[in-house]
Amino acid sequence: MKDTLSMIMAGGRGSRLGPLTVHRSKPAVPFAGRYRIIDFALSNFVNSGARRIYLLTQYMSSSLIKHLNRNWRLSGFGEFIEVVPAQMRRGEFWYRGTADSVYQNLNLVRDARVDHVAVFGGDHVYMFAIDQMAAAHRESLADLTVAAIPVPRSEASAFGIIHCDDRGRIIGFVEKPSNPPAMPGRPDWSLASMGNYIFRTEVLTRALVEDAADPSSRHDFGRDVIPRLVAQGARVFIYDFAQNRVPGEPLGAAPYWRDVGTTDSYFTSNMELRARVPALDLYNRQWRIRTAQRDYPPARFVRAGEQYPPALVDDSLVCEGSIVASATLEEVVLSYDCFVHAGAHISDSIILSGCDIGAGARLRRVLLDKNCKVEPGTVIGEDPDADRERFPFVTESGIAVFPKGTLITAKGPVVLANDVAELTAADPELRGQLRPGTYAVSMQGRHSYESVGPRYKKFGPDGAPPGHGAALGGGIRARPEAEPERD
Repeated sequence: MKDTLSMIMAGGRGSRLGPLTVHRSKPAVPFAGRYRIIDFALSNFVNSGARRIYLLTQYMSSSLIKHLNRNWRLSGFGEFIEVVPAQMRRGEFWYRGTADSVYQNLNLVRDARVDHVAVFGGDHVYMFAIDQMAAAHRESLADLTVAAIPVPRSEASAFGIIHCDDRGRIIGFVEKPSNPPAMPGRPDWSLASMGNYIFRTEVLTRALVEDAADPSSRHDFGRDVIPRLVAQGARVFIYDFAQNRVPGEPLGAAPYWRDVGTTDSYFTSNMELRARVPALDLYNRQWRIRTAQRDYPPARFVRAGEQYPPALVDDSLVCEGSIVASATLEEVVLSYDCFVHAGAHISDSIILSGCDIGAGARLRRVLLDKNCKVEPGTVIGEDPDADRERFPFVTESGIAVFPKGTLITAKGPVVLANDVAELTAADPELRGQLRPGTYAVSMQGRHSYESVGPRYKKFGPDGAPPGHGAALGGGIRARPEAEPERD
């Protein structure tokens, strides 16, 4: 891919992910306990040999930029991963669409002097040997190649839908149709664009200049640029994602791609990872998913004391620095630097980093953002109707979602961190869910990156937290509060 410039569109707001994106962009949302969504797109490019990569950011980009600057570096002359915030190079406006985001940065394309430009989204979770798509693009002498995947017709209205001939040349393209057309011979399926493209540089430049000059355009690749190229007779082909073979994957393994654009799809995709044979193999040594390397000790599974039972963990992912003390985890994704106290029982849930689960708490179908604290004895998920009455954010399928830095009390309303409360109240899609009586705001001016309170209070002569007796000659002793991650 030496003759290809890579541009990743990473400015997505992700409004359907609700509280998780009220303070961060969708590509910055944590995934699988220790990664961020953007890590998958970047890993695919780097593993495929791409060495010149721009990330185009816009909405709530501080967390994303910090992650990229700290953890994603390429060394070597001419190799880079660079963040490109919206710069208003073309006028007093932000990016007006996916095509406009690239148009406003055409100077980078011209400076690179490359033959091809890969334009990919940064807000899906997938494994993709992009060099194979690039090879197919060159072999077909395509002006544009669009990665495509069959999706159930019932879900196809969320995608750009493709018509193509028997050679794979696209003859029709419609963005998010209300009545998606079916694939020939497969009436229950439609062929969807994955939002990943490889252009000939000359074609991309001309198409974007034409699009920018069209006052009726929405400046979107799927709605405007691709249909125009197809209508003009350009050589636009599909790349069948089913043909992609990621090195290290077993023969016959189905390619993995998930749109995690809603809370329910995000939750389901995380839960897939703790299956006995997960569809996404994070342990493939030939296709590593790279992310931050954190200085945390190994995860611990211990008895809280001589009189307590052992910790029980089944079909779960547990990340570094977390402690499970005489508690039970069933089908759980537990992120790094968490503490699950004695007698707690968590099932079918996602717990992001820095969370503290109190003794005896029972959680089912719960999604905790970072730095949340659950008080001892709290029960969530056993009565979805009661949860909807008590908590502000519960999905139709019954997943209770708690924003970053929330204190979940055993009884009564949740307590939101001040910054999250302000952002949520200003969000037109979330503020209506903040019903009176379901939430309060911290009176201490607490920020969401701060701990709710001392994680390990001293109780008893050995300094162990409540419900934790001495064990193994020293017990689980209090420790200084770790410096929280501010993003």
